[in-house]
Amino acid sequence: MTPDARSGSSPDFLVIGHVARDLLPAGAWRLGGTAAYAALTARRLGLRAAIVTAAPTDVLAALASAMPGVPVAAVPSAAATTFANIYDGGHRRQYLRDRATPLGLDAVPPAMRLARVVLLAPLAREVAPELAAAFPAALVAATPQGWLRAWDGEGLVRPAPWGDADRVLPHLRALILSREDLMGPALADPGADPGADALAGASADDTGAGVARRLAAWARPGLSLVVTDGAAGADLIVGGAVERVPAHPAREVDPTGAGDVFAAAFLSALADGADDRAAVDFAHRAAAYSVEREGLDGIPTRAMVEARR
Repeated sequence: MTPDARSGSSPDFLVIGHVARDLLPAGAWRLGGTAAYAALTARRLGLRAAIVTAAPTDVLAALASAMPGVPVAAVPSAAATTFANIYDGGHRRQYLRDRATPLGLDAVPPAMRLARVVLLAPLAREVAPELAAAFPAALVAATPQGWLRAWDGEGLVRPAPWGDADRVLPHLRALILSREDLMGPALADPGADPGADALAGASADDTGAGVARRLAAWARPGLSLVVTDGAAGADLIVGGAVERVPAHPAREVDPTGAGDVFAAAFLSALADGADDRAAVDFAHRAAAYSVEREGLDGIPTRAMVEARR
């Protein structure tokens, strides 16, 4: 845990999840993970951001360098959650190479438990489901991609059912995920166990009807569901009504982290009092900036987002 994490100040925006090593083709790596992208987005939008994570010292050093002044409560871990991402034709093939220590409530310092906005951001099933109920006074949201993943012996990441959804969803104000997160055979039955057949691709249900069934199973009163779909925009689902909110055009250079930037910008707008549709539009503008530069360098300031039309 860093000295800042032990201080008495409470953040506006807390992200709980692993920061990651994202491997690059030449063998180097760069900082990745929703925790890094979302916290830096919140900070650049003017909020006091903080992170609860687990990682070894070299990753924590990279995190501190990328976002000085952002308090980090770090559980010691010999390993870092490490991904290799391969993009082909707009789709990503992902491998999990290593995984850091899981995160429970004991990882969250008392001051950070008073955050106004809490984003649960698992990458590899590391965030304990009971954390959703641990912040009753906060705007709590989740990007559930890490709860929707399993991996085989080679580390190839595949879709998996969200077995703990009923423990998490009643405590959320918002659930933000990509259409890619909803696709895959293991998600066809929300209560199923992701066995070998599912990981191999058997009984796929990637149809629109299958996606609609999954979203209907997760719907709750008071929950805003946002399903992003890249340049095609996002579906905003509130109270059973679905509205497509168009994206803002962008010259894509690097899509990594765009969904995390979107999530943090959406929640920042909600916390400022925006309605759901206006928050989605604000998030689209932030994400459009983020894809136009490499990695964390693309995250915009509030002034940049508000000026983009």
